[in-house]
Amino acid sequence: MASNSILGSSSYLILGLFVLFLCLFGHCYSLGELGRFNTFTVSSFSYPPTTLKPFELRYIRVELPPWFSSMSIAMISDVDLGNESIGKIPKSRLPIICFRDGSPPLPDVNTSISDSVLVAFSDSSLEGIQALENGEQCYPMKKNFTVNLTNEQISPGVLYLGLFNGIGSTRTQSKMINRGPAYYFSANISVEGCSTSSMWGQYCNQTINPLFCTPSSGYNFAQEDVSKAKLSRLVNNVYCQNSLETSCHGDGEPKVYTLDIMGVAEELNIAAMDVRLNGTPSNTTSNSSGIDLLCFARHGAIPSATLHDYSINISKAPLVIRSPKVGRWYITLIPVNPSKDLGGVQDANMSVCYSMESKVVECPLGKAGLNCTGEKYILQVGLLTVLRKGSAPFESYYLPVSGNGSSDSANFPLELLLTNSSYGGGQDGPWIYFILDIPRGAAGGNLHIRLTADVKVRYEIYARFGGWPSLDSWDYYYANKTRNSEGSMFFKLYNSSEEKIDFYILYIKEGTWTFALRYLNATGIAPRDQTTMSVSLERCPKRCSFHGECKLALDTSGLTSYSYCSCDRNHGGFDCSIEIVSHKGHIWQSISLIGSNAAAVLPAFWALRQKALAEWVVYTSSGISSGLYHACDVGTWCALSFNVLQFLDFWLSFMAVVSTFVYLSTISEVHKRAIHTAVAILTALMAITKATRSANVILVIAIGTLGLLIGWVIEYSTKHRSNSFSLGFCLNYLDRWQAIREGLNNLVKKIIRRFHWGFILAGSAALAMAAVSWKLETSESYWIWHSIWHVTIYTSSFFFLCSKANTVNNENERSPDGSYELTRQDSIPRGE
Repeated sequence: MASNSILGSSSYLILGLFVLFLCLFGHCYSLGELGRFNTFTVSSFSYPPTTLKPFELRYIRVELPPWFSSMSIAMISDVDLGNESIGKIPKSRLPIICFRDGSPPLPDVNTSISDSVLVAFSDSSLEGIQALENGEQCYPMKKNFTVNLTNEQISPGVLYLGLFNGIGSTRTQSKMINRGPAYYFSANISVEGCSTSSMWGQYCNQTINPLFCTPSSGYNFAQEDVSKAKLSRLVNNVYCQNSLETSCHGDGEPKVYTLDIMGVAEELNIAAMDVRLNGTPSNTTSNSSGIDLLCFARHGAIPSATLHDYSINISKAPLVIRSPKVGRWYITLIPVNPSKDLGGVQDANMSVCYSMESKVVECPLGKAGLNCTGEKYILQVGLLTVLRKGSAPFESYYLPVSGNGSSDSANFPLELLLTNSSYGGGQDGPWIYFILDIPRGAAGGNLHIRLTADVKVRYEIYARFGGWPSLDSWDYYYANKTRNSEGSMFFKLYNSSEEKIDFYILYIKEGTWTFALRYLNATGIAPRDQTTMSVSLERCPKRCSFHGECKLALDTSGLTSYSYCSCDRNHGGFDCSIEIVSHKGHIWQSISLIGSNAAAVLPAFWALRQKALAEWVVYTSSGISSGLYHACDVGTWCALSFNVLQFLDFWLSFMAVVSTFVYLSTISEVHKRAIHTAVAILTALMAITKATRSANVILVIAIGTLGLLIGWVIEYSTKHRSNSFSLGFCLNYLDRWQAIREGLNNLVKKIIRRFHWGFILAGSAALAMAAVSWKLETSESYWIWHSIWHVTIYTSSFFFLCSKANTVNNENERSPDGSYELTRQDSIPRGE
């Protein structure tokens, strides 16, 4: 038993050492993964090679967590654009890549995209991507496109990439044909993060000091100068301090602090208390009033002296930020030349010491704005959205959480939301504040704001992302018809007047949005003033202006749904509000595309006259189906579904071309039926797969020529099968070559006699014109060139049919009779 215990103990010891070895090995491996700068890969994925056809787009969503350090994008494509040719390429054919923070980019909103949005790409130009907070940045696509962004350039959250093969109002227009250059791309996207929460920066080598916050109502904040009346209202204060009571650092040495604002606040105060010099020489008294301690604050990223949102000499006065945004704030403190306070005496151990403090001011429940006199309401999804059937994802109405208004209506009255205390905020009038959250994945929707009044709308409206708006700070606003955000990116105003305000915020960012309504009549509310408001998250603006269909799609990750308009033939733009083809132009296009098919009468008439019934059926059916297809294509009338009519048009057009070539041969009807059957199968496959490609013209002509050659081979082999073997055995070598030469001469003479070569030349010229018109077809000029295609292709068929000489039919008819006559004469008895 003792030996068994010893063996068991040894086995456990060996197993323990083995586990310890694995743990040490795994730890070393993990350290290797962390890399040189204590970073690790948060996410990494490869986007497979994808082809973008003309006017197509792709959205890529990249998650940037709060601890991310850098993001790299390596993209490869077959686009080859020189810097000199970018200005010459139409925007509708220019492949571009766009970046936007928080929601998908939409360059089509800018009808005349400027150089400030579309910039040439270079290694240093991406510093301008810091402007993503207020808009988007677009770059011409390159063969090799590399982007490296750090947490000092962009904030954590969601970054969207949009790849567009052409932009402009015609991108959403429904096109009769969609030809143009296509390109492919593939991408590798990697996001790196910091392994330690106290380290930050591009390489996670910069120490940050979090400020720990606690709610308090009796704390004596540094240099507090708020009146007692204001203190009675601002009861929800959050005070934040550094974990160390005192911080010290030398001249020019930055120290970074972080502060998280969890909810929408009214004010953020940052102060440095007990500022003094440490390590001063003996017999020297520090003068704290002369110390310069610079403070830089920035939302979402580390600030610097050149890149920050706010700055102040915090040793003189605290930094006050009105309506700070929700999220993480970074605060950098830098002492500047402290030796000047010592009479210029330099000391390597000299440093500035202070206590870092901050205060977040929040209004009590239901209040917001200056002195907390405005009314605050939370907007939540209304009951009407829940009960409605067929609504798209995230499509919803928002209603205030209050006892006023009806929950089964999309509108709510504003006057009922004002109280007597709303008028105590000063001379700028009473304010009403709303707050709502756009859910994750709904960034591809559009927020619709509408105010209607019986007499006149007496409100100004201000919108802001992440913080309370005011007269001085907003993202979008509408005061009147002349003072508003019209012309800004992602703001679209519709038919607003004195009685109505109607606008959309396009592809709204996901997160917290706030709205402030300022009532302009501060003396009181007249009884006749009845203003209602509606807030809704919708798919397509203005229902595509009733000129298109609203469609839903997902980005590459499948986490964000976005909506877009597929407009009709005459309209374009992101909301189908731009008229591309006028009513008169639409009539001319319809007449041209439908009426040009009357040219099919020419070959159909000639085929019927020559009793070529199969060809007559093909030409007649081709002309009729093409007319019906284009009548449906231009939006006049659809006899069948669009796909069926399109297939019939292309298939019968291909059949008409090939049937013309087969008609020129003189083979029997049995062989013609076999060739027609094979050709019908081939052309049907061409019509069902990529029918509109330019190469189809060459393929159809090649198939027709092959059919003609096969017909001639069958004809020649049938006529010369009987005597070919006898001549081969009877003639000697020299006579055989003589017979071949004579046979070739006879063949050439027969071909010359078989056709009217004037019609052949005319048909070839018309066919060449048809091929050229097919090649020149574009989305803009399709109607004119395709009408010419109709006329030229049917005219060429007519000329080719006329080129067949009647002597061919006479030869075919005499040949059987002559053979029968010789046979009959040989059968007469010769004996007497």
